Amino acid sequence: MEQKGWHILSTREVLDSLQSGTEGLTNAEAERRLVQNGPNKLEEGKRKTLFSIFLTQFADLMIWVLIAAAAISGVLGEWVDSAIIAVVILLNAILGTIQESKAEAALEALKQMAAPTARVLRDGAVAKVAAADLVVGDVVLLEAGDSIPADLRLIESASLKVEESALTGESVPVEKISDSLDDPEAALGDRLNMTHMGTNVTYGRGSGVVIATGMNTQMGAIAGQLASTRKEITPLQRKLNQISNVISVGVICIAAVIFGIGLLGGREPLEMFLTAVSLAVAAIPEGMVAVVTIVLAMGMSRMAGRGAIIRRLPAVETLGSTQVICSDKTGTLTQNRMTVKKIWSEDTELLCDAMGHCNDSKLDENNKPLGDPTETALIDYILKEQHWSAEEVRLRKRMGEIPFDSERKLSTVAVEHPSGEGMRIFVKGAPDVLLNRCVQEHRSGGGAVPLDAERRLEIEKVNEEMAKQALRVLAFAYKDAPAADFTDAGAVESQLTFCGLAGMIDPSRPEAREAIDVCRHAGILPVMITGDHKITAVAIAEDLGILSDGRKALLGAELEKMSEEDLDRQVDRIGVYARVAPEHKTRIVAAWQKRGQVVAMTGDGVNDAPALKAADIGVGMGITGTDVSKGASDMVLTDDNFATIVTAVKEGRRIFNNIHKTVRFLLSCNAGEVLAILTATMAGWHLLAPIHILWINLVTDAFPALALGVEPAEKDIMDRKPRDSKLPFFTGRDWRSIVIVGAAEAILTLAAYVLGGKGIVGTTMAFLTLSLAQLFACIGFQSERHSIFSIKVKEHPMLWLAFFGSAMLQIMVMIIPPVRNLFGLVPLDAVQWLTILGLCLVMLGFIEVQKWIARLRHSN
Repeated sequence: MEQKGWHILSTREVLDSLQSGTEGLTNAEAERRLVQNGPNKLEEGKRKTLFSIFLTQFADLMIWVLIAAAAISGVLGEWVDSAIIAVVILLNAILGTIQESKAEAALEALKQMAAPTARVLRDGAVAKVAAADLVVGDVVLLEAGDSIPADLRLIESASLKVEESALTGESVPVEKISDSLDDPEAALGDRLNMTHMGTNVTYGRGSGVVIATGMNTQMGAIAGQLASTRKEITPLQRKLNQISNVISVGVICIAAVIFGIGLLGGREPLEMFLTAVSLAVAAIPEGMVAVVTIVLAMGMSRMAGRGAIIRRLPAVETLGSTQVICSDKTGTLTQNRMTVKKIWSEDTELLCDAMGHCNDSKLDENNKPLGDPTETALIDYILKEQHWSAEEVRLRKRMGEIPFDSERKLSTVAVEHPSGEGMRIFVKGAPDVLLNRCVQEHRSGGGAVPLDAERRLEIEKVNEEMAKQALRVLAFAYKDAPAADFTDAGAVESQLTFCGLAGMIDPSRPEAREAIDVCRHAGILPVMITGDHKITAVAIAEDLGILSDGRKALLGAELEKMSEEDLDRQVDRIGVYARVAPEHKTRIVAAWQKRGQVVAMTGDGVNDAPALKAADIGVGMGITGTDVSKGASDMVLTDDNFATIVTAVKEGRRIFNNIHKTVRFLLSCNAGEVLAILTATMAGWHLLAPIHILWINLVTDAFPALALGVEPAEKDIMDRKPRDSKLPFFTGRDWRSIVIVGAAEAILTLAAYVLGGKGIVGTTMAFLTLSLAQLFACIGFQSERHSIFSIKVKEHPMLWLAFFGSAMLQIMVMIIPPVRNLFGLVPLDAVQWLTILGLCLVMLGFIEVQKWIARLRHSN
């Protein structure tokens, strides 16, 4: 049947046509359909094969120049040079392919982690499955905040509203129905009993059967022309590309100068051409951005393993600059495990009956309550105090109900009256609201007395005292009736008899208290934003240390009255926002951003999406968060824990710090090579052959750079101020340091050449000194602040593996005679080896002195 006809069929006809039922499909049938029809995905651009990645390694002008140079060498009979250049090119391409394929695999794995899910009925039970695994005939359960995962024909709708602007352009959410429609030609926006992939539930709940998936959906029809995907590039990668391009132009100019000087000095044109090209290939940092991509991807994988899934690559760099974290309270700063601490009632048994019946929590096989945290706390209490048994909880039956509504602030259930005649209606809700619906109070012994003004004041005072203790207070009432019309909430929830209060608290997370302290040392300001009462919010904030710096708490009503100028002026003096609406979050973010601060904001509801998008880092909740809030986020927490945000910030700082020192190391090495070759050429010295330069670039650049990129975080990384996001990647001091280290490396290489007598021995010593000095420099670059002598060797396995592994490759060139002959080198005696080692230690010492001077400058 054509898709346009689904809306005119009855629910039964739709289900029969799809060979499904109200209980959904069996797992076996769903798997069969998935294999038959494919995943519920929109088509993406073709993924790169390993071979295509390999071919892209040759998409560089300098590589082709080098290939041409190898070919010319072969034609002229220089087969050794030609073969070695070809081997180096091939090895370089293989390494590049491995690096890029690993980065692609890591990013693909992260994409899978962040993939949307759906709640479906499988084998008659609710199951959470990946949206990609949905099949035609699946029954999907919907609630506010969900993204519609496929095209559905609704079979149930309870005040369900769906925002469909992505498809229809209709800005106002559409109220949905489950009944069949009469008009077979109804426009897409008028098919009120259908929902479509890519739209969002804004209110209510419902269920629907999948009638189309993937490219067969309405969204799939639109996406058909947009199948190609763009590869995301971060601002940092863009900056590094710019740096790389500028350096490339400079190096090519220097290579041209070296070629010209060599010719004027009487050197062989082919030799100078190969030297110039080899130097350009070695000195141009073409692998810099590739290394950075790998470091970013590996960092994202580490974050995912620690509970923070990064959805957008630029978020990794922004995290390191975070200066303000605006966090929800419940579940993020607290345990989201409410505990009843105090009850107040004239009849505890009746109050516990109300707590147990007016409650949607269920028990699992271990008798642990499942459901809303507030309601599970009530069940926990009545079980712990043995007012009810687990069996009594399971045997609860209702005669009617009115679900909780944020406008009424009440929820109501009706159960059979203890006498067996009529019903007893229990009502639960906010004390101030419920008390106004009560005309009597239940007293011990079973009697009810009128609720006079004096007694109301007394109850209100008890409520206030409990609230001052940071307890969330719920009031309970009841009434007996022969019958009731549950479509009329106003009538059912009136003329009630008050029966007591229950005060509970969601304890703060112990790890959150520690994380707040880490924020203080890291120069990050924590801000609590909650819809809870001010008294409760302040008590939790004080317990966590959020208000220890003298900041104040502000009510949403007070925020509403503040002008933008007032908020801008006072925002740094406000540590807690209580009783605020989600839309207030956007104002708070904007106020901080006007001060030039980098802001992270948490959120879990549909209305949080604008603030999450406005923040520099939008943080969605993986457990309690809606699909809409997750979709608007840059990062999703799998554990909804504030401490995980701080861990992610630390990881962001580690990643940026590692990238910074990796790039400094690469550019310093390249600068050393260029300065050494340029100086030697001007002096008329035959310092290094082209194959020497290429080999050094292959062995000493790639592995040490990657090792620096995966270094653990420095011990004081969270004791530093956040990096200013407005600063360039390299400051003037960084550039001076790169040139100075490069100059030192060049001087040591030239010194080795001179000490070796400027002949073939000198070339051998210069070759080893330049390569090994870079490895010693890598050890020095392990930290941009701390001495190498302060680190613990066992904490840096990759660094030492890269150091000794690259050094062994370099030494093998010397100790294996056929290879040594290919490179045109000669054996060295012990004194010459010790001289090289001494020069390399000077390189390390020079870097250590630089860091010592920097520490002195920083301390002053």
